Amino acid sequence: MVDWDLAVATAGRLAGSGPAVSDDEARAAVAELRALAAQAERHVAAFTGLDASATSAPLVVVDRGNWARANAQSMRTIIAPLERKLRKHREPSPFQKVGPKVTGLQTGALLAFLATKVLGQFDPFWSGPIEIGPAGSPAGNGAAGTTGEKAHGRLLLVAPNIVHVERELGVDPHDFRLWVTLHEETHRVQFTAVPWLRDHLAGEIEAFVAATDVDPTAFLTRARDAVRAMAESARSADGNVSILDLVQTPAQKAVIDRVTAFMSLLEGHADVVMDGVGPEVIPSVETIRRRFQRRRYSSVGLDRTLRRLLGLDAKMRQYRDGAAFVNTVVDQVGMAGFNRVWESADTLPTKEEIADPVAWVRRVHGG
Repeated sequence: MVDWDLAVATAGRLAGSGPAVSDDEARAAVAELRALAAQAERHVAAFTGLDASATSAPLVVVDRGNWARANAQSMRTIIAPLERKLRKHREPSPFQKVGPKVTGLQTGALLAFLATKVLGQFDPFWSGPIEIGPAGSPAGNGAAGTTGEKAHGRLLLVAPNIVHVERELGVDPHDFRLWVTLHEETHRVQFTAVPWLRDHLAGEIEAFVAATDVDPTAFLTRARDAVRAMAESARSADGNVSILDLVQTPAQKAVIDRVTAFMSLLEGHADVVMDGVGPEVIPSVETIRRRFQRRRYSSVGLDRTLRRLLGLDAKMRQYRDGAAFVNTVVDQVGMAGFNRVWESADTLPTKEEIADPVAWVRRVHGG
């Protein structure tokens, strides 16, 4: 379906290298991000009560090109079941030779756009050896050796984007970097302290693929409707339609509703932890939050249209709605009571419960 080498090469060319920094500044930024990530992990564990010591997931500080490469690897893993399903139903066509090149260019352009936006990301689907540095601690990159154990997932911090945003906001670099790592380390703790989350998410992806209608006629009908709706959304200042919304079958929409609730929980929890820990360890946290929130919602023109069509605006709602859910539940039953959310897939909130946290408390805690 996709020429992945072409996608990665295209993303690397289009994304650019980011802000101008000297070699010394780059090395210092990478070293500080690694140190702050270790510090943030301790803060997150203390605040949440989650024990992530049993499972390892390395930290890798990357540039834009390597972020695109890492995400191309993850995307390839995610869509592999869909490729197998389509291959069974595909009839010979001259497009089969050209198609992967076209989708490779398209995927590369998408990765390039996202590579300029993302500050950090936890990749739950990566699996590789745990690397050990000279001092005997997980090294992330530049390691001296390996333990022989397998890690499940890795945390990516995109150094040039972090430097770009801290400069754009005019905030203290040390404080901003710790603030970012608090959010991203929360995701690493979530998946390492609660290992079944990875399999749960993989299962939802499999369910999405199983619900995919590969009938060409039905797909073309949805594609035509998608193009029409995308055009209308792009013209509307209040449009709220993403590409994914437009090509889903009804069965896929049910999966997406569950995944939306799941991601709202993860993102909202990370924001709550970031803001809960922040005032104690980040002197300028109020200034950072205020300026960052203003930046989140200030995109205009083509950038705003692309963010909406790619579903990035929906991700902003996940932060907001998920944080409101977590705060309400913690207010009612405390952090230990909230942590029952991690017990099993049955205790995860539904999309409706994200909007009505009290309903989740009644269902899980009774009363």
